Amino acid sequence: MEETSAQTRSSAASPAAQPFGPAESLAAHAAATGDERLRLARFARRLAVVTLVWLAIEGGLGIFAGAVAGSVALIAFGFDSAIEALASVMVLWRFQASRISSAAAERRAQRGVAISFFLLAPYVAAEGVDKLLSGTAAKTSWLGIALTAATIVICPWLGLVKQNLGRRLGSGTVGGEGAQNLLCAAMAGGVLLSLAANVLWGLWWLDPVVALVIAAVCVREGRNAWRGETCSCAACAMPPPA
Repeated sequence: MEETSAQTRSSAASPAAQPFGPAESLAAHAAATGDERLRLARFARRLAVVTLVWLAIEGGLGIFAGAVAGSVALIAFGFDSAIEALASVMVLWRFQASRISSAAAERRAQRGVAISFFLLAPYVAAEGVDKLLSGTAAKTSWLGIALTAATIVICPWLGLVKQNLGRRLGSGTVGGEGAQNLLCAAMAGGVLLSLAANVLWGLWWLDPVVALVIAAVCVREGRNAWRGETCSCAACAMPPPA
């Protein structure tokens, strides 16, 4: 009995027996759920493919409708679909079988997502300023209104599912892709507001103002993604590269 008690005290005193800290707990969880991680990685790839199909439709129609109506916010919305597609491609690359457990691949993929945010911001900001200075009003676009309304329905679901998936995988890349989908839904809401306001009340200036807000949000999200902060959970915070 005394020997058993001594062994218990010794085990309690040893570091291995202490409660896991966040990093150790995450590592133990990942090691214990290898099969689950593979299943979630496959789900992340399937979601990325579905997203790419939707973005191809959304982007093509958005750019066409924006060009016809002269709406910089709608054109920016269409181009954002191409930028979002880059984030989905990064997820497909990140979760190929040889890279599923690679921290280095995670950091490269996260920075690829960040670059996708930075690519959009300068164009949108320049076009928004030009429209404000020139006083050019966008025309009515019923196609744009229908497209942005559909996006408001589809993208929040995609974004929330991916952010939850990112937490379970410990992947800021998947979380960042989800953040882009949520941003896309917010952009769609702003563009829809500007289009409706132009139709109903002639508020032409709201279109370029929305575009400038979109540009600012892209810069913020890109900075967060570069720092590895696109997913708010501790599991998604990857260590900086050596």
